[in-house]
Amino acid sequence: MSNVHVHLHVSDLEASRAFYQRFLGSEPVKVKPGYLKFLPELAPINLALSAGEAGAGKTIDHLGFQVESRQGLLAILERVKASGLTVREEMDTNCCYANQDKFWVRDPDGVEWEVYHLNHDVEEDAAAGASTCCTPLAKVTLDRGFRRP
Repeated sequence: MSNVHVHLHVSDLEASRAFYQRFLGSEPVKVKPGYLKFLPELAPINLALSAGEAGAGKTIDHLGFQVESRQGLLAILERVKASGLTVREEMDTNCCYANQDKFWVRDPDGVEWEVYHLNHDVEEDAAAGASTCCTPLAKVTLDRGFRRP
């Protein structure tokens, strides 16, 4: 099944955990330091919560789609590239306690969209290191090949 992905920064992770458990009617499927992930039966959504402010008063870190297979991801990537949109690819990357193949695009208002396939879970969160995982594209250096529209 494919899921819509929403990643929020929250000021109080435990208060948000309690709220979303009650609202979604399910426990988080992944609990790590500063990070929670919900996959509720209520809807096809992958909701990730990270502790801390997103900056500039925003709570939405990014939006996205989780797809079922690497082949499906690559088909979408090729279609998006063929349409002329600029993408930032991150294949076989560790992010948010998971190894993923993914790519990013940014809409005209700066909303970042991630399309990804989950390869497998990992114990360490690369976001805490030097990775650009889940990092707003504005912070990604242009030498990585991504050009802002």
